[in-house]
Amino acid sequence: MLDCQAEELLPEEKEKLAHPVVGGVILFSRNYHDKPQLCALIKDIRRYANKPLLIAVDHEGGRVQRFREGFTAIPAMGDILRHTKSEGESAALAHACGLALAVELKTLDIDFSFAPVLDINGVSQVIGDRAFADNAKDVVRLAASLIDGLKTANMPAIGKHFPGHGSVAPDSHIALPLDERDFDEIKHTDMVVFERLIERELLDGVMPAHVIYNQVCSEPAGFSSRWLKQILKKDVGFSGAVFSDDLSMHGASVAGGYVERADAALSAGCDMVLACNNAKGAEQILDGLERRIAQQSQEDSLKRERVMKLYGRVLPAGLREQYESAVTLIEKLPHL
Repeated sequence: MLDCQAEELLPEEKEKLAHPVVGGVILFSRNYHDKPQLCALIKDIRRYANKPLLIAVDHEGGRVQRFREGFTAIPAMGDILRHTKSEGESAALAHACGLALAVELKTLDIDFSFAPVLDINGVSQVIGDRAFADNAKDVVRLAASLIDGLKTANMPAIGKHFPGHGSVAPDSHIALPLDERDFDEIKHTDMVVFERLIERELLDGVMPAHVIYNQVCSEPAGFSSRWLKQILKKDVGFSGAVFSDDLSMHGASVAGGYVERADAALSAGCDMVLACNNAKGAEQILDGLERRIAQQSQEDSLKRERVMKLYGRVLPAGLREQYESAVTLIEKLPHL
């Protein structure tokens, strides 16, 4: 999954989209001026790809909402409990957030947002109020309500960052976090959120953390077959799509150069890798992975099947009243 540099496709990006190993595009704030421009950009992306292609965005709410002008201002997930007085109110607000963001994105032919964040709000410098709460029970409850809103609009839910990023302080964008807790503590404090939602078949995809849990494995979770193939897939029973976090993040550098990072993530159990914010690195990955085309294994075919199940889910008709009610509920919040 690649990114784009501007509000229109560059000539070299048009070529990259047609590359046989490219399966998706992630959009950022730099790609947005207004809705007509974004709509034109998305149409161009699909036209030059000339194949089924996932289009995604980080549109969680709060400080991580890529499109703002002309979109509902989704609150940070951590604000939901702060601005509601009962479990019923908080569940209704979480559902409204999921429904509103899903309708607004899918109306523009965006397949999904990388959401919800399922981390605990512990000591992390990068998670904070991106998390629903500081305990697993409330995170599960509110995430389930938000996911119900997403699914009302037929949008997939992608949970991140497995097995949990909230209990370690450093930001994996600029550092390599090291979580020294034992497996039982990780499982019962953080990973239980993923387990409960997977048990209820609410997650279509999962994104692992660029965090080393050194009492479990010496590699970051996104490059660890122990975490992905054994724990997530076999032990927890997850059968959906697994996306790497951005391979340009500092937390990914332990795996080597860009091609080595992509190879390590795919071998560990990721189905699609994200290569963002470094065009040269993305080009290296495309060149390095091209050999997989000739040597495509059954596992590679299954990877593609898992991610493409998220493609092209049609926005149901008849949601106007529910959508308007959701937006009204969100807009009643104090200015955040």
